[in-house]
Amino acid sequence: MAKKSIVARQAKREKMVVRYAEKRAALKAEGNYAALDLLPKNASPVRLKNRCQLTGRPKGYIRHFGLSRLMFRDMALAGKIPGVKKASW
Repeated sequence: MAKKSIVARQAKREKMVVRYAEKRAALKAEGNYAALDLLPKNASPVRLKNRCQLTGRPKGYIRHFGLSRLMFRDMALAGKIPGVKKASW
């Protein structure tokens, strides 16, 4: 489990990206890069990191499910993810 401060920081960045998305798009369309530089750094979507929704783990992230590989495996074996089952042949 990631530290709560790291998860909170990520959530703060996500909110800021949403808040400034329209303004950033307008400034980019105009080509006004000087005004774009004055926006907060955390308003840039590049600064977001994919993290597990349950634990906040940044590595081993499965984008389709929004989970880390560890949580995906636990949930899949417990039958909590519909349509996913362990392979056998």
